[in-house]
Amino acid sequence: MVTDDPIRLRAELQTFPPYIPGRAPADVAGLTPFRLSSNENHLDPLPAVLEQLARPGSGPTRYPDDAAVALRRRIGEVFGVSPERTIVTTGASELLVAVTQITSDNRTEAIYPWPSFEMYPQVTGLAGAKRHPVPLLPDGRHDLQSMAEAVTDATGLVFLCSPNNPTGPVLTHAELTAFLARVPPHVVVALDEAYWEFATDPDAARGLELLDSHPNLVLLRTFSKAHGLAGMRVGYAIAHESIIEGLLKAVIPFGVTEVSQAAALVSLDHHEEVLARAREIAAQRDALADALRAQGWTVPQAQGNFVWLPLGEWSEAFEIAASRQALAVRNLGAGVRISVGPQEALDRVLDVTAAFLEEHPDLPL
Repeated sequence: MVTDDPIRLRAELQTFPPYIPGRAPADVAGLTPFRLSSNENHLDPLPAVLEQLARPGSGPTRYPDDAAVALRRRIGEVFGVSPERTIVTTGASELLVAVTQITSDNRTEAIYPWPSFEMYPQVTGLAGAKRHPVPLLPDGRHDLQSMAEAVTDATGLVFLCSPNNPTGPVLTHAELTAFLARVPPHVVVALDEAYWEFATDPDAARGLELLDSHPNLVLLRTFSKAHGLAGMRVGYAIAHESIIEGLLKAVIPFGVTEVSQAAALVSLDHHEEVLARAREIAAQRDALADALRAQGWTVPQAQGNFVWLPLGEWSEAFEIAASRQALAVRNLGAGVRISVGPQEALDRVLDVTAAFLEEHPDLPL
């Protein structure tokens, strides 16, 4: 029987917005459109990966290897850990959901920097946890002092993001080491390293070196960014066996396809080439950041494959200005994130930013 009663959904759904992906670029006559809103790798895929994708697989009637044995073994070999300390998932996004599910409920608290990746409030809110977003420092870095002070007996999970998406700075190794020393060992610290391959700061945190001394640390990584496999949906974590055992209970069975596992495996076989390409993108990033600063913009330390303009209330106007030039950028309210793309796109970005400054001479920078 149909009634007028509303469908009963969890009240927590009203406490956070849905994840909204980056917009597609507008069609503008005479201009090639560029999507600089999703932090995708703009370089062509590795030839070896393309060759692998062209090979026939076992067919769609067969399930993939749920344990991703070969890929986990290769991850272990590349990063010097046992396969038992790894897990493979459908992108790093599933890892965020899973690590929240195994640590959080309506009796716990979760801490994360803000602004940072938009899924942090989503996954912790859906779990019912009490959320503590800790504002970033004015230069876009984590306020680790305030984050450590926010930890209570009820804290179950802390998210860190290095390089931080969307602002760009990394955690230094000294900062991360000191922070972990202040966090109780029962609190899981999830270090989101989706962009670690692009970081060129010699002082950047080296999470792998801290896993043995801090069993509550879990590294969240992805093949979507530096490896250029965003469409294949492959993420992985490295952590203590006890955390991996918990994550294995929370992830979707057979989530990573055979094709995706094979592509990621080949990409890892060419890991040095992946890192070289990441350095190429990092050089483009640094050149873009330097050019923006030369125009007069404030650009935080950029260590991912993007730059951040802290535009505040001017963010929407800038997004519109970029759209008129067939550029899609990411308006996140507090500012605009611009992904590194082909040089033609970055040249056009600099034209837009120069014109925007000229049109808004009173813009606070």
